[in-house]
Amino acid sequence: MLFMAILNFTLSGAIFVVGILTLRKVSQPKEVVFASLPLLFALHQFTQGFVWLGQAGLINPRALQMAETLFVFYAQGILQFLVPLSIWLLEPKGWRKTVIALLMYLGAFLTAYSLWGLSTTPTEVSVVNGVLYYQNPITDQLWLGLGYVLTTCGSLILSRSIAIQLFGWLNFAALVAIYFINPYGFTSVWCLYAAVVSVLLYFYFVERRIAFLQAIREKQHGLSKRLKGELEGLERRYPALRKRLKKYNRLLPFE
Repeated sequence: MLFMAILNFTLSGAIFVVGILTLRKVSQPKEVVFASLPLLFALHQFTQGFVWLGQAGLINPRALQMAETLFVFYAQGILQFLVPLSIWLLEPKGWRKTVIALLMYLGAFLTAYSLWGLSTTPTEVSVVNGVLYYQNPITDQLWLGLGYVLTTCGSLILSRSIAIQLFGWLNFAALVAIYFINPYGFTSVWCLYAAVVSVLLYFYFVERRIAFLQAIREKQHGLSKRLKGELEGLERRYPALRKRLKKYNRLLPFE
């Protein structure tokens, strides 16, 4: 148990750094929610580290209860609204945005229902088959699980961005694998996996940042000294993106 706590704290620290770097690549306010996911996952794993410590009897029961509550409220409640909301904000007008909006409304309902259930019915946490098993009779229902997968992975896969679609498929594949291999870890193991793969979002926002600065340069015939230096630095570090983003600029409208 102590090893798992150390693992969660270590990964949390590494992902936290990537999360800060990701937020620094934000170009528009509508990108903030999606760009915050790595940072939120880092804090989430930090919380789970305390759950492991509590299972080992190294922190008092009150602290363990607080850690468990914070973990399940985010994992089983907030995520199913937060993810489609973040994609809806990024998606331009069209049929994809409309469908994602429907998933966002569904996610809002599921979040409200889940948070109600988690607030009124205690969640039991135990170690089963080497993983943390978060069990709550309200949220432990098949229809709610299917809705969770639909709102989180579905909204990612519906995105126009290939990078976000890949992120969605990676998470969907992990959910399916965990369900069949060790269903007790459906919440804890998937959230750990999602936290790790969320570091890929950094490269997505690097790409968007380069495209954003290139679009400004083309429209305004020049950049400020600071932005020009930033763009030149990014283009040197990611030379393969320069050519690719000529087309990408036309696909991403930056209002």
